Amino acid sequence: MPDLKTQRTYALVGHGGSGKTTVAEMLLFNAGVINRLGKVEEGSTVLDYEPEEIKRRGSTQPGIATFKWKKNDHFLIDTPGDSNFSGDLSYSLTAADGAVLVIDAVDGVKPQTRKVWQMIQGMGLPAMIVINKMDRDRAEFDTAFAGISDALGARPALLYYPVGSKEDFRGVVDMMSGKALMFGADGAVSEEAIPDEVADEVEALREAMIENIAESDEELMEKYLEEGQLSPEDITRGLQAGVAVGELVPVVVASALNNQGGQMILDTVQSLLPDPLAHKAWEGEEGERASSPDEPLACFVFKTLADPFAGQLTVVRVLSGELKPDSALLNASNGEKERVGQLLLMNGKEQVQSKTPMGPGSIVTLAKLKNTSTGDTLTAEKGSFVLKRPEMSPQLITFALAPAEKGDEDKVYAAVGKLLDEDITLTLSRDEESGDILLSGMGQNHIEVSVEKAKRRYKTEILLKTPKVPYRETFKTGAREIQGRHKKQSGGRGQFGDCWIHVAPRGSGEGYEFVDQVVGGSIPRQFIPAVDKGIQESAARGVLAGYQVIDFQVTLYDGTYHSVDSSEMAFKVAGSLAFKKACEKAKMALLEPIMLVTVAVPDSFMGDVIGDLSSRRGKVLGSDSQAGITEVKAHVPMAEMLKYAPDLNSMTGGQGTFFMEFASYEECPPQEAEKVIAAHRKGSEDE
Repeated sequence: MPDLKTQRTYALVGHGGSGKTTVAEMLLFNAGVINRLGKVEEGSTVLDYEPEEIKRRGSTQPGIATFKWKKNDHFLIDTPGDSNFSGDLSYSLTAADGAVLVIDAVDGVKPQTRKVWQMIQGMGLPAMIVINKMDRDRAEFDTAFAGISDALGARPALLYYPVGSKEDFRGVVDMMSGKALMFGADGAVSEEAIPDEVADEVEALREAMIENIAESDEELMEKYLEEGQLSPEDITRGLQAGVAVGELVPVVVASALNNQGGQMILDTVQSLLPDPLAHKAWEGEEGERASSPDEPLACFVFKTLADPFAGQLTVVRVLSGELKPDSALLNASNGEKERVGQLLLMNGKEQVQSKTPMGPGSIVTLAKLKNTSTGDTLTAEKGSFVLKRPEMSPQLITFALAPAEKGDEDKVYAAVGKLLDEDITLTLSRDEESGDILLSGMGQNHIEVSVEKAKRRYKTEILLKTPKVPYRETFKTGAREIQGRHKKQSGGRGQFGDCWIHVAPRGSGEGYEFVDQVVGGSIPRQFIPAVDKGIQESAARGVLAGYQVIDFQVTLYDGTYHSVDSSEMAFKVAGSLAFKKACEKAKMALLEPIMLVTVAVPDSFMGDVIGDLSSRRGKVLGSDSQAGITEVKAHVPMAEMLKYAPDLNSMTGGQGTFFMEFASYEECPPQEAEKVIAAHRKGSEDE
């Protein structure tokens, strides 16, 4: 088994477009895994290999890489930055011992950066930061670096200061050794004296770095105050301790596209991010498990991939014990037994067999498991440990799916259903009201890419439709003394049911209530539930626009029956007729679902976003600004939010993020209600 003390397992994270996959490509090139640098724009990177990723020039699923750096084992997880595809980021972070947050030198800290950083902190992961794209035209190192403390609230330790910027970015100063490392052709690095132009700035930032390190440790702080300086050993020890507890965040600069900074990133990962033995005990559903090779085997399934040749691939992080080839395992989450054949190590879509046992921290891929899904825990046969599943971001959008040809609904459902194994942020369901097949996901891009994938893989033509908004109907006033009478005579035994009801509105969210006040046997006891059922079935179909009627009370107080012709069916029809008459007599209202929407944008877009939410009939509840990023909360009708994701994207140049959750039902304004009712009537006529 490899030396676990020198092993590193880490996730590359950051906002979409910050260059994570290009950073990963640079690291693989520096480690000797690949002999030429691929480019995202050309679709030639190792970790973006799905056709949908190549087409849209961005990651849609985590990429896994395994390599050695200076003879030490590294396992890397390159995570998608686009919020459409990062709903399961918590699963990738659970599989890592540390995080490398990539920030764009042009855009600096964006709302999505802050969201990712909060997740890293919430999970207690030690982290480092790479300020990438130092070669770009509008690169601003000072702004990006300031954002680390101002917008993220982190305490940065700048390890490498850039020499030059934009097209003149040509090297870095190693703040620990005090030497300049200048970049040559093909990523070559040569030592030089610190250029005069940056000497003063380097000295000031080195002092700030040492102060930050000293402040993270009481003992070092005392020594620093007494002696006015710290030894290189003190600085290194303080830095390692501060990073381990999340007090300090090492910062490195790079231009991944030009292969500048890869060695510095790998050296920082090796010297400052933790090994798997340092990982805190894993929290199970019952009890804990130490991250140690001496404990029984436990593995967490953090991703499932589909391979055109090998079929389903299960990607696991070894939590404890040793995973060996050709072994029998137990899926502790569902009690099913599994047989493991080869252990596969991945670099993108390439797989290499490992013949040695793999210990804690290892990212291993297993083929052809029969009963294992993402989120499950695999253990030794007598294992009893089940890891607590990480929380996921809520789904934001739902679309209806339809086949290109009528009658192929089941084919569409089956094709999209196969994607659910590899993408746990998708949910597939059928709407009982409309009969629609509904696909829910993290955003419009997410849904569109998923449907593209299903069409490509399973040769099924699928149409995307905006789904019906789940409107509801309710009573604004009650109706009293309503008779529902059903009498039918057609030779032989007839049908007879007769009931009298009162209907009254109830408060929002109070639901439906059926009150039985029949006395004296005017309706036999066995027929009373049938009246209730008839009312409920009729209420489910609605009266205004075909939507369920909610929040009302029905009181059944009288009726008559026939000793021969009365039956459950007759009273069910009578109940339904009584309900429809009550709806005609009472005042009815159409209700629409209102969502609580939270939008995070740079301050400069706040006015546009608030104005846009207001134009969507939204009521802004308030806003909160911190370090250049404003969070706006508003109540907005769901009907106005169905295509919000692309609109927010274009409004903010891709810098805005949002999530929404159901808040309540409110009465639909008359003008909007008329549109919905008219559309329902037209649909009924067309049928």
